[in-house]
Amino acid sequence: MSGPAIGSGPGRALVAVYGLFALAAGARATVQILTRFGEAPLAYTLSALAALVYILLTVALARGARTLALAALGVELAGVLLIGTASVLDPAAFPEATVWSVYGKGYLFVPLILPFVGLYWLLRRR
Repeated sequence: MSGPAIGSGPGRALVAVYGLFALAAGARATVQILTRFGEAPLAYTLSALAALVYILLTVALARGARTLALAALGVELAGVLLIGTASVLDPAAFPEATVWSVYGKGYLFVPLILPFVGLYWLLRRR
C-alpha cells in the first residue's frame, strides 16, 4: 500500500501522537529559547530540532509521504540514540534536559519508543 493509507486507521493515532509531541517540544523549546537561551543553548537548540522533526513527521504521515516519513524517522531515531547516549556519558554537557536527553526520560521514554513504532507501521504497510 502507498499514499494516504499510512495516516489512516491506526496510523491516525501515530499522527496524533507526533502532533502532540510537536506541540509539546515546540512550546517547550520556544519558551526556553526566548527566556533562558544562555543557560543551555545546546540543549534548547536540540529540543527545537526535535520539535521540527516531530512537525515534519506529523505532516508526512498525515499526507502519506512515506519516503519523507521514513527519512524523518531515521533522523529521529539517530537523534534520540545519539543525544540520549551523549547525555548519559557526559551529563555536564546537558545542564538542561532536551526532549531526547537520557533517551526521552522526561517524556516517559516515548521519544525512544516512537520511532520504532513509526518504522514498524510504515514498513508493515508497504
